[in-house]
Formats: sequence, structure tokens, C-alpha cells
Amino acid sequence: MSFILETLLQQPEGKTLEFKRDLSSPKPLLKTLVAFANTAGGRLVIGVTDDYQLIGVDDPLTEEERLCNLIADAISPRLVPNVEMVTVEGKTLLVVEVYLSNSRPHWLKAKGSELGVYVRLGSTNRQADRELIAELQRSVDGVAFDALPMPELSIDDLDLAAAQVLFGHDRRLDEQSLLTLRLLTDYQGRRVPTKGAVLLFGKQRSVHFADAWIQCGRFMGTEKLDIFDHLDIHAQLPTAVDEIMLFLKKHAFRGADLTEVRRKDVWSIPLGILREAVINALVHADYSQRGAPIRIVFLDDRIEIDNPGLFLPGLTLEDIKQGTSKIRNTVIARVFRELHLIEQWGTGVRRIFTEAKALGLPEPQLIETGMRVRFIIPLLEPVRIHPPPKKKQSNEKPEAQVEQRLESRLESRLESPLAAKVLVKLHEQETGKSALAQYLGHKSVSGELHKQVKRLLEMELIEMTLADKPNSRLQKYRLTTKGLELISHKRLPY
Repeated sequence: MSFILETLLQQPEGKTLEFKRDLSSPKPLLKTLVAFANTAGGRLVIGVTDDYQLIGVDDPLTEEERLCNLIADAISPRLVPNVEMVTVEGKTLLVVEVYLSNSRPHWLKAKGSELGVYVRLGSTNRQADRELIAELQRSVDGVAFDALPMPELSIDDLDLAAAQVLFGHDRRLDEQSLLTLRLLTDYQGRRVPTKGAVLLFGKQRSVHFADAWIQCGRFMGTEKLDIFDHLDIHAQLPTAVDEIMLFLKKHAFRGADLTEVRRKDVWSIPLGILREAVINALVHADYSQRGAPIRIVFLDDRIEIDNPGLFLPGLTLEDIKQGTSKIRNTVIARVFRELHLIEQWGTGVRRIFTEAKALGLPEPQLIETGMRVRFIIPLLEPVRIHPPPKKKQSNEKPEAQVEQRLESRLESRLESPLAAKVLVKLHEQETGKSALAQYLGHKSVSGELHKQVKRLLEMELIEMTLADKPNSRLQKYRLTTKGLELISHKRLPY
């Protein structure tokens, strides 16, 4: 363990690692243990400062006993981590190792089973909402969300004619085939559609899954500020793949020399990588979440594809890059496989990284942010667009007015133009107070900005990225699900 700990001390805090100075503030520590148990396991090292200095633990035997009592008294269901005393450089540290629990979700007793559940998001702990708690429970039971029945519906609620067109003559979609594909399931003596069937082929999918659509946007420059073109795609998920790719091709040009490739007709964007990433987003999205659709963002230097839902419990980025795969939506994945949109189980993400390296591209990024997973595909060379000339009778393009209209509508709800601007900025990216002040045109962080940030926190429209370290110089803020819902209900692109 001593050798392993020395290695850990050289790593930054992350999804499976956190350092604490002591037990003087046990609540953040207990949140971390709950989050580890619910997410992917992890190690908590006590006796290390925020700047990674070893200070050790005074009276480690007493502190170990106190820690074990805290865990037993504060966490439910009962959590029994491995607690060890390890000496490094003459300092005794407490190392708490937690494994992914088969009794998840765990929660803090003081907050209860609805408000006390936490998951790990990067190096922070995030309170789980009702949908995420349900997913933690399903993951233990081995039940996929899209395999659940929809007893209020019948086979007549599925567009089987459209589905048959996709499958062609190779497979006749009779009732037995629908059962095999898990598009139908038995429920209390009746055969009803599954959630996956409605997500794929439902005649009124938007009624049952309001956010199961795709929002595509082409922005000018490298920031999500000035939108040039956008498209909302409400097509059936298998068909949506081609519609997304058409949108991306529309804003790419031929002839860019990515590297020596076999095809003479070369695009300025890596189409094969993007197609894999798009399919990955559609198959692994958490459609139980509410608030925002799948998003495709085309910028001059990169393309971002993000979908609702964190990595499934037990998965880390390192696991995924090595080819480890857990399927969130087994029904959707099975249909995509039958339609030859997926070649081999669990190889898509690994293939993306392999192909990017072969093309000489910077390594793609796969990150968890704001209860969503984002794939960032860098471009080898920038793909720039130039805005069309403005018409003389108009001072602004309609697209340039989107942000102003959104701010205006938010202002009427929040009764503060500054708070509205903060929400719009955080809708684009996580941001700290200093950057917010710069965005607002202020020379420094004003008292009013402090006030409005505090107010938005209290309204649960935004949250800290480092909730356990509120005064950290690295502190940033992001929208909560509630904040995303407030903005998305405006029905404006981005």
C-alpha cells in the first residue's frame, strides 16, 4: 500500500481520488465516500493539504476509530470501506478505500434517501436527482431504462411501417421479431411497447420523451457566442444519424489535407470519427433525464457532441478508452446493431481514439460535465466561416439577436439583468466569478455580482463545481438541471 500511496500522491484529485487535511469537517468527507460507493469506487487520503503537502494525522488510532464510527452512523445502507494507516516520509496517513457498492444508492442519513444521494463528477460530488437515483437502482438490478414497459401504450403507438423501411426485406417485423428485439414486452398479460421502442419508433415520441431530439449548431469562431446556423432534428433515432452527418458536411469543405488517406475526396472534418461519436451519443444518452436534448456543436477548431447522462456506475474514462463498455440502452443498442450502425460491441470509443491518432489529430476528449457526457473532436486545421454581409436596412442579423432575446426573457423571470447575463454565460460553459466579471465588462468582481451569484445558488439554478471547497481559487459555477430547464423552456437555439 505504501508504494501505491506514493503513486497516488503524485496524481491530481479526480473521479476516484480525493485528499483531505483532517476530520475537522466530516460532512464533505462523508459525501465523498457516498459518491465513491455510488459511482466507481475510489480512495480518500486523509492527512494531505489542498496543495498536496503531507502533514499526517495526529493520533491515527483514535482518528481511525472516529472515522469508522462516523461512517457507520452517517451513511445508509451500511457502508464498510477498507481503512488503513500508511506511513510515508515519516507521516502517518489514513487511506479509505471504497469499492463500487452493490447496495447503491447510498445516502447521508441526515439528508434522507431522496436528498442525501451523491455521485462523483470529476473531482467534485454532485447531489443526485430523482432520475439519477432511479438509474443507480436499475444498474444494481441489471435493468435498462429503455427495456422498461410503457403499459399505457399499445403496438398501435409504434410506427412499424417506418421501422420496416429501415430494416428492409432482410427482417420482417412481426410480433415475434418485435419481442426478440425487445420493442414489445409482456406486462400483466398484455404485450406493450418498451420505452426503447417509443424512443426509436414512437408515433408521438416527443409527448412521452420531450427531450429526445437533437440540437445542431454551427458557431463562428471558437466560442459558443455567435451562432451562424442551427437545425433541430426530431427524426427517428436511426435516421437522425444521417441527418446529423448531413448538417456537419454542410459546414465542411472538401480538399483539406488531414493526412495521407486512401480516398481522393477528403473532407476537412473526420467523418468516420464523428459518425462513431454521434452513434455513441444516441445509444448511451440517458433519456430519463429532463432539461436538454443531445447537442452537436460545430466550432472553427473542434466539434463537440454531448448527451445527457454520466458514465454508468463502475466506469471511468480510463476504462472506456481501453474498450470497456456498459450499455445504458440495451434496446436501442440492439436495434442499432441490427441496422449495422454499430459494428462490434464496445469498440466504438476505442476506435475513435485509434483513428484520431492515425489521422494525426490531437487526442479527442471525453469528459463528464453538468450531468452530461461531452465528446470533443479537435480538427487538424481550422474550418472558418465568414458571416454574410449585413443588409443595409438591418443593424443585426437575426442570429445575433438570439442571446439578447434570451437575456430579455430571463430578466423578466429573474428581475435582474445581471442575473440573466450570468445564466446565459453559464449556459455556454462553466465559469468563475472573475471571468463572469470580464464577460460583463466589469473591472473587478462587484458586490452586485457576488449578490446575484449567491441568489442564483439559493434558487438552485446554478451550483459550484467545487462544492466542498467554496473558497477555492479554482471555483467555477455551472447550470443545474433546474437552470437548464429554465433556459430550454425558452425554445430558443442555444
